[in-house]
Amino acid sequence: MDAFTRQLYKVIGLSAIAAPLAHTITDIWEVLAGGYSVPLLIVNYIAFVVLPFTVIGLYAVQRPAIRMAGLVGALLYAWSFIYFSHTALYALEQQIPDYDTLWQHLGMVYTFHGMLMIAGGLLFGVVTCYLGLFPRWTSLCFIAGILANLVFGLINVPDITQIIGSTVRNLGLMGMGASLLWPEKPGHTPL
Repeated sequence: MDAFTRQLYKVIGLSAIAAPLAHTITDIWEVLAGGYSVPLLIVNYIAFVVLPFTVIGLYAVQRPAIRMAGLVGALLYAWSFIYFSHTALYALEQQIPDYDTLWQHLGMVYTFHGMLMIAGGLLFGVVTCYLGLFPRWTSLCFIAGILANLVFGLINVPDITQIIGSTVRNLGLMGMGASLLWPEKPGHTPL
């Protein structure tokens, strides 16, 4: 692996830790604060803007083994977070106080992009798990978080429980990022 590729892996690894971590922090912040605030939405926006590049990067480091199914999953997941970035800006502009109010404003369009996130995330996660280029626990966490988001979306529970799925999903992404920065075996090149 050449020096440029090693540096690129580091950037992808750092973004795969930083963006999901920031997303998780804003979820917890929202619960503790009882809703949105301007600083929370700005941090959330930054995390959401970085996530599409992160998942495309995680796809790219698995090439050529990951093939078309992984690309489709990564693109769907990325597309959903491009939309979710917009929702953070919308909440800022409209001074939306919380997630429930945001969903009332955006409704089915928001739900549609949530379904894209789930479909794309499952496809990307399953293909990534099958390949085993990242530690398996990372893709299993990612898949478990996506499935939790799906189940919580289908049953009658408070919307705030989606944070459980998001946190587990983000832990999987952070683990993938960490495996790029700190390979399991000393001297071993990641992937």
